[in-house]
Amino acid sequence: MSATGWIRDVLHGPTPGPVPGTVTGTWPKTSHALPLIGMALILALDLLTNSQVTVEPALTAVPALAAVVSRRTWYPLLTGALAEVSAFGTAWYHDILGQSVHTATVAAIVIIAGIGHLSANLRLRQEVALAEAQLVAEIARRVLLRPVPERVGPVRAAVRYAAAAAHASIGGDLYEVVHTRHGVRAVVGDVRGKGLAAVETAAAVLGAFREAAHQEAALDRVAGWLAVSLDRALHENEHPGVEEEFVTLVLIGVRPDGVLEIANCGHPAPVLLRGEDAPRLLAADETVPPLGVLDPADVRPPLQLLEAEPGDRILLYTDGVIEARDHRGAFYPLADRLPLLADGGPVEVLHRLHDDVVRHVGHKLGDDAAMLLLQFDPVVLPTQSESPEGREARI
Repeated sequence: MSATGWIRDVLHGPTPGPVPGTVTGTWPKTSHALPLIGMALILALDLLTNSQVTVEPALTAVPALAAVVSRRTWYPLLTGALAEVSAFGTAWYHDILGQSVHTATVAAIVIIAGIGHLSANLRLRQEVALAEAQLVAEIARRVLLRPVPERVGPVRAAVRYAAAAAHASIGGDLYEVVHTRHGVRAVVGDVRGKGLAAVETAAAVLGAFREAAHQEAALDRVAGWLAVSLDRALHENEHPGVEEEFVTLVLIGVRPDGVLEIANCGHPAPVLLRGEDAPRLLAADETVPPLGVLDPADVRPPLQLLEAEPGDRILLYTDGVIEARDHRGAFYPLADRLPLLADGGPVEVLHRLHDDVVRHVGHKLGDDAAMLLLQFDPVVLPTQSESPEGREARI
């Protein structure tokens, strides 16, 4: 981002950009009056001085300011022309038309107005290119990281994702929630590294999960399927550092009978929120390495089983959340902060949690951060063979 774009973002925030669905940091239209106000102040100051002291050279700042506050490429030329008229008027008033200071001012206004016009053109092209890139990135994100429905079977779900790369919508973190004949299944993972290689690896893992979640009855075998697909994808791509690539992930399954299954492969443990109880880390008794470390045939993480109760919430997240540091180097205290932010539905909770992490850091997060919140909330409906007042069936 250019310096002027950064100033516009800080002072006024983003506004709709040149491509639908994108934003750019442009000043409000009222700021277009700033060059004219500045020119009026210069003229007033010049009229109050004698002919021995002139502030006419200050008029050169008018087209430069116009190039900063406006995306209109013609605006620096227009204000430059008005500045030239003002320069000749003040020079005539003070009878200094033949002096070098007037000649230099006139020449400088022409040069600066031309430079302002060219710079505005260049900035506009850059903003259009950036807006188009953001649009493509958003489309890619929606294809790879599909929006999570608010309800998936007996589960309410919400996700919050922030990529670390500037102007990017996607990075090395991954998530998905699917409804299968084996129940609701979800995954949250983190690919080692950043950039295009991490995105390719995340795409391979997500594609495999979307197939395996429906085909495999056992959740631990889903992890084995992902390990095989990851191993094949890494050796097919053969990008630099492929031997050091790995993926941490945690698989969650909510079976039709209400039993919660967890299979963890080197990922931060999910957090269970149950009623007024303190947050509980669902850490496995046995530590399993991330995918890509072991031979795929040896990947069989132990299953944790938990009887889900209505209202139970499971938070899955990547290390970009718990490793977020403040200015003193302290990590974000997720277990301490989560109970204070847990009121409301999954969407509201994740919104507050994300904002709290950003406040803790004090600036944009330096690593990809994904959070997925699942709330067990079975719907109770009357059966078809009975009246609404009769027995109820839980789905």
